[in-house]
Amino acid sequence: MITVHHLNNSRSQRILWLLEELGLPYEIRRYERDARTMLAPPELLKVHPLGKSPVITDGDITVAESGAIVEYLLDTYGEASGLRPAKGGADYRRYTYWLHFAEGSAMPPLLMKLVFLRIKSTPMPFFARPIARGIADKVLSSFIDPNLARQMAFMETELAAGPWFAGADFTAADIQMSFPIEAANQRAGLAKDKTPRLLDWLARAHARPAYQRALERGGKYDFA
Repeated sequence: MITVHHLNNSRSQRILWLLEELGLPYEIRRYERDARTMLAPPELLKVHPLGKSPVITDGDITVAESGAIVEYLLDTYGEASGLRPAKGGADYRRYTYWLHFAEGSAMPPLLMKLVFLRIKSTPMPFFARPIARGIADKVLSSFIDPNLARQMAFMETELAAGPWFAGADFTAADIQMSFPIEAANQRAGLAKDKTPRLLDWLARAHARPAYQRALERGGKYDFA
């Protein structure tokens, strides 16, 4: 039996979605973030040395990292699922690109935005507050926000080639891309006048029955 070590409001939600798309039986072991730090609890260290989610266990096999989990599940259970294009073609190249883009390029500036926004709101001595907020504003305006705008424009343009990231068909690359796009919608703000294709993609992704089933099983997920 596959066990998903599921952290609330985290990337592990998309692993539940993939399992629902594959129609595989699985169980969920739940972990809650620390309400103050928003970090994963130390119990996850018993599952994997980094103590982060997502992690799955499948018998005596433990797999961490979203992309690695996606590849493991498709290699082991999903060859006939249609969630990965046939190797060698343009769609497969697009698939592998977006599968890695999600964490390699899309998430770092989104994470940086979260960190610097928290710096602005973190309690600190009154004399340090204007300095910290000034630095945070400068980094946001000169580096993070321009990078996010460039990425959103790039993704918007790329979706002109087809309704899904790998082309005409929905694939696991779309599942992998869900978390950065949901995070971008929350932190950077997708807009109808600038990112109509991304908003349409997000609405269609959220409408999939497997996505809805994953929400029901995973519990409260603020990014949805």
